[in-house]
Amino acid sequence: MKYLVTGGAGYIGSIVATMLLEAGHEVVVLDNCSTGSAERVPTGATLVRKDIRDAREVLDATFDGVLHFAGLIAAGESMVKPDIYWEANTAGTFALLDAMREANVKTLVFSSTAAVYGNPTEVPIKEEAVKAPTSTYGATKLSSDMAIASEVTAYGLAAVSLRYFNVVGAYQDQSGTWHGENHDPETHIIPIAFDAASGKRESFGLFGDDYPTPDGTCIRDYIHVADLADAHLLALQAAEAGEHKIYNLGNGNGFSNKEVVATVKQVTGTDFPVEIGPRRPGDPAELVASSERAKTELGWKPSRDSLDRMVADAWKYYQHAHS
Repeated sequence: MKYLVTGGAGYIGSIVATMLLEAGHEVVVLDNCSTGSAERVPTGATLVRKDIRDAREVLDATFDGVLHFAGLIAAGESMVKPDIYWEANTAGTFALLDAMREANVKTLVFSSTAAVYGNPTEVPIKEEAVKAPTSTYGATKLSSDMAIASEVTAYGLAAVSLRYFNVVGAYQDQSGTWHGENHDPETHIIPIAFDAASGKRESFGLFGDDYPTPDGTCIRDYIHVADLADAHLLALQAAEAGEHKIYNLGNGNGFSNKEVVATVKQVTGTDFPVEIGPRRPGDPAELVASSERAKTELGWKPSRDSLDRMVADAWKYYQHAHS
């Protein structure tokens, strides 16, 4: 098959592109490299360095489907720069849907997020839960999901939306090369903690310790990036014309920010100071997934679900990337 991977120069998109190539598919990456890096695009994939809103210049009837990762992802930033999030995430998805319709490309796997649920009333969170995002980022992803649903109803698109919980870890490809997380600027807890462990930061800052959780810090469900990538390949097989399938992807276990920091200290064998700051706007207290639907319908099961394994793999990549 031939697939377009939007945002394929980013963390998750590049690893999915790598796995698609390893499965024998042809891969074209569409990425303007504003937040990703051309160096991440795997050997064997074709990089088209354009914006998502230029997708019609790339897509044609030779493509069998699209995996859509392109967009901005920082919930905190989205609260102070909402305009750029609506433009990149929602308007970008609209442009992609238009391009797919014009090119008669009928299969889409969309990178969605648990942020669409906001502060859940029940944990673990099922796909049917109320959608009430507390960040502009979550709202832009929810609106994109809604646009996709309309496209499915009106034009028979075969679509799967995968709502990620917190993605961590790294992937070692068949050649032995590690692929992992390296954003600029970095906003995610584990690579920031690695910076503190390696002395690149004087301390690690936690956003709030007064949440209604056992240790006062946010609780999140972490999923290994390779398990997440596996789900995308399964989603391509499960997509059916005229259906919009939605799956939560997590391991079903919640870990507090303090537990994550403790695991980073254990895996790296270092200690570093931790400073408690105010809460970050838009952060729910607890997000833990129910992934039973994905397990039942996709045949998906996370196999790298221990926090120690996820942090250890991420650390291997971090050491390689900063050596």
